[in-house]
Amino acid sequence: MPHTFNDDIIAEFRANGGRVGGWFENARLILLTTTGARTGTPHTTPLGYLPDGGERILVIASAGGAPRDPQWFRNVLADPLVTVEDGVFTYRARAEMLTGPDRDTVFARAVAADPGWGEYQDRAGRVLPVVALEPLPGPPTPPPGPPGAALVAIHDAFRRELALIQQEVDDAGPHVGAQLRVNCLTLCQGLHGHHEREDAGLFAWLADQRPDLAPVLARLNDEHRAMAAVLDELRAALGTPQPDREVLRREVARLTDQVRAHLAYEEEQLVPLLDAAR
Repeated sequence: MPHTFNDDIIAEFRANGGRVGGWFENARLILLTTTGARTGTPHTTPLGYLPDGGERILVIASAGGAPRDPQWFRNVLADPLVTVEDGVFTYRARAEMLTGPDRDTVFARAVAADPGWGEYQDRAGRVLPVVALEPLPGPPTPPPGPPGAALVAIHDAFRRELALIQQEVDDAGPHVGAQLRVNCLTLCQGLHGHHEREDAGLFAWLADQRPDLAPVLARLNDEHRAMAAVLDELRAALGTPQPDREVLRREVARLTDQVRAHLAYEEEQLVPLLDAAR
């Protein structure tokens, strides 16, 4: 098979934990693997995605404004079970095409955040399909390598998302758009879930295995509680009918500072222990 532009992106994505340069630098990107509608073989495509306020993410079948639907979309119509790589985890998901008002609301949200989606639709001369990817039950496949490296990979994903949101807040006009609100709320949910899993899993295990770590774990738990309060304040700022951009900027900056300091301390204290215990 001939080497393609997508092959380079896929290779770079997998080699660098979801980070790529060029056209997709600083973009939210996944690798979507579908089953070929005609061939029955796996087909992997790099796609930009939109957060949707929870674990579900959204992709748009733009094909760069081409008049025909892309192959990956035709594949999911034939078989909606797909595999998603987000740069940290790999998981199975079910693809669902949004229709009617649900599709139109999401697409309008996307265009307000990035007018390029509207330009693609105008160029294509077709209604661009919007597809929701809902993770299937069950744990995702963690990143390869020692446990400490996996923890750092998860942390780096949060660092990248915080940087993206900070930039989006800086670039926003006087009014905070609907997609930016969704991005922030998705981050809040992701951080909250990560901290809950650490409290009940990793930290509980370390407390049992390493009583000498009690001061470290106490500090990490205190920091989790402090960040939970900041997340609540960020959600409150986003819950107003028209969020104030300067208030949002301040809350995101405060959260970013706390998260970065917390992640750095956690990695300093726990990564060597996790790798040694492998």
